[in-house]
Amino acid sequence: MLLSNGRSRFPFILLLALLTLSVQGQTNGTEKLITVAVESKRAMDFSAADLAKLPRRTVRVKDHDGKEAIFEGIELYDLLKLAGAPFGTELRGDKLSLFLLVEAADGYKAVFALPEIDKAFTDRVVLVADRRDGQPLSAAEGKLRLVVPDEKRYARWVRQVIRLSIQRSSR
Repeated sequence: MLLSNGRSRFPFILLLALLTLSVQGQTNGTEKLITVAVESKRAMDFSAADLAKLPRRTVRVKDHDGKEAIFEGIELYDLLKLAGAPFGTELRGDKLSLFLLVEAADGYKAVFALPEIDKAFTDRVVLVADRRDGQPLSAAEGKLRLVVPDEKRYARWVRQVIRLSIQRSSR
């Protein structure tokens, strides 16, 4: 079919179809929220639908402003375990030199030693939160953020988390 100016409608129809698919991907939970890489294994992308399949956890904490807040999400341990992180009896010997690099959309980065997250080493909870006080996180916090309830400083409460990668220290 041709438009009144003699051009084909195909490019416009194609553009409309692509925009429709893009919007559907964002509304049905298939949009990539986070990438998790474990050493040399293939990185895995997780959507909201993927994360919804994991057990949920809620923590009540004081945020950096001193205000009480309730964060909901999944435990970092569960997400890393699903991606193939070496936890439990696998985390020994040379694997103790592995660390987790947490990366945010704004370029912020933080590091955790794997034993800080492993249930075989600690009862610590590190939450990958997607809700605060019953609502989705604010735009400033991003779609995901880390919440580390037992830390006195909030430096590793990373906002706008987009990537988790387990790496080996070079020495």
